[in-house]
Amino acid sequence: MPETIWEKLVEDKRRRQLEAIPKDWIISLPSADVLDVRKYPDECGLLTAREVEITNTIDVQQLLGKLASAEWSAVEVTTAFYKRAIVAHQLVNCLTEIFVQRALARAAELDDHLKRTGSVVGPLHGLPVSFKDQICIKDLETTMGYASWIGKYSTHDAVMTEVLYDCGAIPFVMTNIPQTLMWPETYNYVYGRTSNPANRTLTTGGSSGGEGALVGMRGSPLGIGSDLGGSVRYPSAFNGLYGLRPSYGRLPYSGCVNSLEGQDSAPSSLGPISNSLNGIKTFMRAIISKEPWLRDPLCVRKKWDEDAYRLAEHGGGEKLCFAVMWDDGNVVPQPPVIRALDMTKKALEAAGHTVIDWQPLKHQELYDDLASIWMAGALSDIGATTAATGEPRITSMSPSASALIDTGVHYGPEMSAYELWQIQRRRTIMREEYLAHWRATASRTGTGRPVDAIIAPVAPFPPPPHGMTKISTYTVVWSTLNYTCCAFPVTSVDPVLDAKRPPHDFLSDNDKENYELYEPETFKNAPVGLQLIGGSLEEEAVIAMTEVVDAALKALGPST
Repeated sequence: MPETIWEKLVEDKRRRQLEAIPKDWIISLPSADVLDVRKYPDECGLLTAREVEITNTIDVQQLLGKLASAEWSAVEVTTAFYKRAIVAHQLVNCLTEIFVQRALARAAELDDHLKRTGSVVGPLHGLPVSFKDQICIKDLETTMGYASWIGKYSTHDAVMTEVLYDCGAIPFVMTNIPQTLMWPETYNYVYGRTSNPANRTLTTGGSSGGEGALVGMRGSPLGIGSDLGGSVRYPSAFNGLYGLRPSYGRLPYSGCVNSLEGQDSAPSSLGPISNSLNGIKTFMRAIISKEPWLRDPLCVRKKWDEDAYRLAEHGGGEKLCFAVMWDDGNVVPQPPVIRALDMTKKALEAAGHTVIDWQPLKHQELYDDLASIWMAGALSDIGATTAATGEPRITSMSPSASALIDTGVHYGPEMSAYELWQIQRRRTIMREEYLAHWRATASRTGTGRPVDAIIAPVAPFPPPPHGMTKISTYTVVWSTLNYTCCAFPVTSVDPVLDAKRPPHDFLSDNDKENYELYEPETFKNAPVGLQLIGGSLEEEAVIAMTEVVDAALKALGPST
């Protein structure tokens, strides 16, 4: 059978990607039965001792300090992270665009500027930053997982790219995504599947899954993903990372490619992913300091609010009240996630904060409404993209490519504008109800304020086997409400501590299936993270309260 147009495009793109990797950076790979490959970059022999030290410096502020003082040059830092990124790619297949010489040339320019002037270009001077494959860089391809977009070179930089250049950052790789972006896992026909570095039989999440895997391998100190319904939070939680989903409009999105362009009722948000929480804060402050609303008409005109970061509206952060959502009323989380919630509750109480239970309100309805908005024209959008090449629409993330496996992405019938308006109207009513529900908690907190933040699962499971990420209600709900969320790491799966529990009275068919999916040995060593949820456009306070939670967990120590 002759190759189709899209298959020929894929063959050519894979060849060009392989040719972009320096030949002396090709390593001997471990056998397929080596599941946890997170330490392999340190041990494979490609990185020098200094490069291992650089790439294991997960504190972004410390890294920036060494760059600003010229203790480490931008060229050597970029080289170190590039080598580690290429190692990571060979192990978990996380990269799309590779442009070594371009990145090193940018690094050399920054080193020269620092040497000549004695000052840095900006707050992210010399920092390598990885991009999800939808943030355009001029003269590079941005396929967004579509074979049909191979050969589509960007004629401009996205506003985010421009701002990062002004900050002194170095875009150095682009990372893998699922076809259409609309999946909580990462697989497409062009680049294939990205695996979880902690256990390669498990998913890395999606749709910013390449970012999650790369940052999880310490192949990038800071990555940028996007989050429509959980696409920053899934990869962050599934790889033991921090990841922020800002309210839409807080960061510039103009000039990026996207699915469902023109669907402005529930847009996605760009957000940072990092091994350090100060990386999240540093990124947000840097981008906002450049007043991106002067370049992107949809970006909110809102400067960094230091009073909000100091938690001025939350009692100065001295005694906070958090609410833990143990389940969403539809699916009970698996044992490792319940343990993570319990650890967080105990840590916060030990630190002197109050923790109460959160009662979910209409979570299934909130999910259904947002899904309906997305799917109102999704099939037409995908069809318009793939028609010219005959590229098939991916219908399952399962390695067996079985369409019988339901992975949670449902394409419903398209609807009239009036029908869509009614869904959006219903969503507005539920947003009003949820805000009132939150404010009513002031009677239970003991602080005189409503609950300061909610702590909830990102998913009712740790990263599952490929093709089995079936439930996204735990993230989509907060996107429906447009609340700011920050994912944070808590623990990892321990088959002894996280033994399977006896069956409970199942809340739904999804709940029963989620219970049956869990086998402790299957998930062994998998990272387990949670998310902290604040109000809309409350990025500064959400970061600060996540710092409070993170400090409390570290003070408590690992669960025993």
